[in-house]
Amino acid sequence: HVQLVESGGGSMQAGGSLRLVCAASGYCHSSGVCAGWFRQAPGKEREGVASIATGGTTRYADSVKGRFTISKDSAKNTLYLQMNSLKPEDTAMYYCAAKQGGCTVRPDVFRYWGQGTQVTVS
Repeated sequence: HVQLVESGGGSMQAGGSLRLVCAASGYCHSSGVCAGWFRQAPGKEREGVASIATGGTTRYADSVKGRFTISKDSAKNTLYLQMNSLKPEDTAMYYCAAKQGGCTVRPDVFRYWGQGTQVTVS
């Protein structure tokens, strides 16, 4: 049973930084895994923020390029999202997700999801 648990969200003033953490368990495959961060603001569709492939290739949404950094610690089965220069428009529920196979930031193709952590920027 795959479980993803996010933490690290909170309230922050614009220009500040937060680091989100996603702890994974129960995932049997160590190769060919794509992990990503997604967000959903009230009244909006869920959107991709960043993803990272097994080999380390990363992808970012244009809106966060240069401000957010996705990384992982495979030994700890942990995914991170460092968010700098936060803006009010970054306010959303942030989710981590995982899938087998090719990497993308399209949320509709990810199979495993966490419960989310709220980020509020004012």
